[in-house]
Amino acid sequence: MTGSNDTVTIAPQVSGEERLQTESRARGVARILVSERRIQDEIAAMAAELDAEYGDDQPLMVGVLTGAVAFMADLMKAMTIPLQIDFMAISSYGAATKSSGVVRILKDLNEEIEGRRLIVVEDIVDSGLTLQYLLEMLKARQPKDIRVVALLKKDKPDAFDVQVDRVGFHIPDEFVIGYGLDYAGQYRNLPYVAVLDPSVYTS
Repeated sequence: MTGSNDTVTIAPQVSGEERLQTESRARGVARILVSERRIQDEIAAMAAELDAEYGDDQPLMVGVLTGAVAFMADLMKAMTIPLQIDFMAISSYGAATKSSGVVRILKDLNEEIEGRRLIVVEDIVDSGLTLQYLLEMLKARQPKDIRVVALLKKDKPDAFDVQVDRVGFHIPDEFVIGYGLDYAGQYRNLPYVAVLDPSVYTS
């Protein structure tokens, strides 16, 4: 499986088409970081790698609600091997723009995972605190192995050194929205990943 050394670093360049898309789809978008096309191209590459790694095995894909729903749905549709899915809901943000440092489990898995191969699907790795907590809890249930795939990973020097096996895009340390990511419950339906205009949460 390809490691995070093969990931793509995003430069803050915005095309005329993306500017138009920003203006027409959402107020509060400062700029687009990752376009819809780039997201789908990267997901296709991830799916091919996961197909090759798991082969005849049937992994359990675990989505971390709610932000990972869009990413997980597209990723599993792009894969061709048999798989099962389940979800967990964990919160450390609420309506804030930074992690509170307190992790709460809002929904646990329905499936037993002992001896199973797991693919944990994350929308974004920020401080790494939430993911670290999740992985410790899952490993205690003795799965066969765990792979973590994340669409986004923030470049933060003070982040936890947490397991992430495949990252789609490294992004700057800014608050981002779209493609499942929200601010106070809004913006999840945008088809791209964008920086939230600071005026939204400072006004």
